[in-house]
Amino acid sequence: MKKAVTAIAFAALLTGTGTAKAQDGTPYLDGGDPEAGKSLSQTCAACHGPDGNSPNAQWPNIAGQHAAYTYKQLMDFKKGEERANAQMAGMVADLSKQDMRDLAAFYANQPQKTMGASNEERVDRGQKIYLGGIPDKGVAACIACHGPRGRGNPAANYPDVGGQYAQYLITQLEYFRSGERANDRAAMMRSLASEMSDEEIRAVSEYMAGLN
Repeated sequence: MKKAVTAIAFAALLTGTGTAKAQDGTPYLDGGDPEAGKSLSQTCAACHGPDGNSPNAQWPNIAGQHAAYTYKQLMDFKKGEERANAQMAGMVADLSKQDMRDLAAFYANQPQKTMGASNEERVDRGQKIYLGGIPDKGVAACIACHGPRGRGNPAANYPDVGGQYAQYLITQLEYFRSGERANDRAAMMRSLASEMSDEEIRAVSEYMAGLN
């Protein structure tokens, strides 16, 4: 039941599985060539910037993101089942698994720029949610899996959410809430997000945007 979801559930924010290996058995964090990924990244630069720091709040910063996470999301976009996006589907259509590993390795090695909270009025409320969850709704604290600075846990494939654009985080939480995004393990994020109001989603997203 939704109310019984534990703190670890929030780890699924923006992630796919929590396994340590890719579907073909290759460890997520090994086997990627950053130099090859840099060459491949030229087609990604229009939306994500030349170094993975996006110039637009509707697209995520992927600089510094854990390679495991980036690889998994590219795989999911290519499958187009649990995370469907027409724009990304076109971008990944011709990428091999090795290409995806190389891109993931390249972006993981780029310095991340923190966007910062854009609405200070919501930060206090967002901090309470991030640190303590929403107990009366069964929404777990984000800090349990993403840590005090939002850096996540690469060993567990929990993503880095600190310093991300607030608008992007809001959109993803809304997608989880509606079910439009369904690549969360055991529907954990969909269960949690379904309990959150628009204002709660905005508040915690603004707080995460300011973490560094």
